[in-house]
Amino acid sequence: MIDELKTFIAIVEKKSFTKAAKFINISQPSVSLHVLNLEKYFNTRLIERSNKQKNIFITRTGKILYKRAKQLLLILDETKNELNDYSNSPSGTLKIGASMTIGEFILPSLLGEFTKNFPNIKFEIVIENTKNIYDKFRNRIIDIALIEGTVPKQDYILKNFYEDTMVIVVPNSFKYEKNSSLKKFLSNQTWIHREDGSGTGENLNIFLNHNSICPKNIIIFGSNYAIKEAVKNNLGITFISSLVIEPDIKNNELKIIPTRIKYKRYFSYLVHNESMSKIIELFLEKLQEYSNINQ
Repeated sequence: MIDELKTFIAIVEKKSFTKAAKFINISQPSVSLHVLNLEKYFNTRLIERSNKQKNIFITRTGKILYKRAKQLLLILDETKNELNDYSNSPSGTLKIGASMTIGEFILPSLLGEFTKNFPNIKFEIVIENTKNIYDKFRNRIIDIALIEGTVPKQDYILKNFYEDTMVIVVPNSFKYEKNSSLKKFLSNQTWIHREDGSGTGENLNIFLNHNSICPKNIIIFGSNYAIKEAVKNNLGITFISSLVIEPDIKNNELKIIPTRIKYKRYFSYLVHNESMSKIIELFLEKLQEYSNINQ
């Protein structure tokens, strides 16, 4: 049908079957056959021919088809170019939601590397706690969720991509006798906590419950940065990702209390359980590459 439409457009513009055949480099009988196929398909006369004057006349329905055929072929050309661009240099917008630790300490460098290879892909980023990110994912506000807490297993793909280490962090000035009871020491402290719905807060609760620690007091902050600043200013101690406090440990502003057990957790991604777009596939490949390098 595309070839027939191209032939018809050439006939209208060249005002001749013979000239149209030369222009599109096919035989004149093929030109006549293309017109016949179109007239059969649309069940209407498109061209009237005068044998005496050797002229052609485009009917009213032929003029309508000419206009529509030009529009259709333009759309097809634009679509072909767009698909070629998609295959060779993917473009589009990817909506990513990340929980706090991932959004602050992993996502920026990951996106920096990704955009070097795919500069035409744009991003809309939301950074909130795990519960809020999960809710946005379930409501399809975002394409991919990167989370550090647990969520219900439902009809989506969930896969771990990074193993994180959680540590007990105290002000650098803190004194702790290694021979004394760690449980007693920790129970006598004010703990700096994250809000409900936070993956970090969830892991702190698990740690406290597992070790039967009852904090003397709890102060809640809504961000990792606020938590470590609170610890630096002697408001209390915390249990947080080593990613968050790594530079502060190097600068001797905070220190880690060692434990016999290494406390691990996993960062995970969620994607909808259906055919994925190419840009989602490319991002997940980059995420897997990051995982392989950093584990």
